[in-house]
Amino acid sequence: MSQRDLLLRIVAASVTASRKAAEIVRGVLKSGDLGIVEKTGKNDLQTEADRAAQRCIVASLHKQFPKVAIFGEESLDPMEKIPDDYVTKDLDPDVMSKVCPEIYKNVTDDQIVIWVDPLDGTAEFTQGLLDHVTVLIGIAVNGEAKAGVIYQPWYNYEAGPEAEMGRCIWGLIGLGSFGFTRQVPPADKNLITTTRSHSDWIVTEAVNSCEPSEIVRVGGAGHKVLLLIEGKVHAYVFASKGCKKWDTCAPEAVLHAIGGRLTDLLGKPILYHEKVQRKNAGGVLATLYSHQWYVDKIPQEIRENFVSDTPSEEMLQLKQQQGASVAAGGDSSAASTGANWEGSSVDPPEYTQKTDEKFSSKPKI
Repeated sequence: MSQRDLLLRIVAASVTASRKAAEIVRGVLKSGDLGIVEKTGKNDLQTEADRAAQRCIVASLHKQFPKVAIFGEESLDPMEKIPDDYVTKDLDPDVMSKVCPEIYKNVTDDQIVIWVDPLDGTAEFTQGLLDHVTVLIGIAVNGEAKAGVIYQPWYNYEAGPEAEMGRCIWGLIGLGSFGFTRQVPPADKNLITTTRSHSDWIVTEAVNSCEPSEIVRVGGAGHKVLLLIEGKVHAYVFASKGCKKWDTCAPEAVLHAIGGRLTDLLGKPILYHEKVQRKNAGGVLATLYSHQWYVDKIPQEIRENFVSDTPSEEMLQLKQQQGASVAAGGDSSAASTGANWEGSSVDPPEYTQKTDEKFSSKPKI
């Protein structure tokens, strides 16, 4: 198997690991012993499901890709023995049936960082809002989100005992996103999703400035982006520094792979290199259409509270190399997997449905 398949193999392993992690967290809930502890307060919880799922995902991926950096949300004892049945080494056959885009042919282990949120929506998990809960595995290349896995362990949980439980959505920029049915949001509304449990006046004012016809308050960054890609909302606006890299890397890649955008509130890319600050200090803004319209609606008095991520030295060097290659008339594809922070350096497939015309400037309300 060629080196160009490295990224596809990591995605395939992540899909399998997410499925195993989902089995584990469902088992924790069924046991009735959630093992809840407060990390920094009552709104920042950790459960045995978080801990066990992270052990499963990190161990499974590290076993197969030992040279790739992996960052998980939970702080765990590195000396703790991980049960053998937590570790999976299989590659998802559906992912492996795809052809990895040529743009990734030169990607190496040291250019990749994996960001893991083993249980996004922990508070909702403890409150029984199971459809808000996701397992997130984001894969960055040279500091940019390029691939992601979003697994919903309890998808269909209200459909009855005969219904198939859980679903996996995954995406790779340049290839597309899979595992869901895409729909267009209603053209006569402007539905905005935001936090249900971490609100303050800045969060509220930022949402209101975007002129929502309705505000959808739900838990979990993964769940919010699923609402977005399935056409149930028009935008995800979160004017807070509470989100972290493991919350947004996977959702950003899945969204971007179908033509959407996820940036900070200033419209600048969120970066995912291994030295970046863990908090998304610029807030989060995600859309499928009219992204700049929403960026422009954020008031200056709110914008000045946020700051964009800083590229690493390696990212700056790549940008210089790409510029030199283009100036010399050469092929810049070797550097183009991570050198453009005004947007992705790998263009997602165009989405040309006529309905897009309705979102060319301001959403119609």
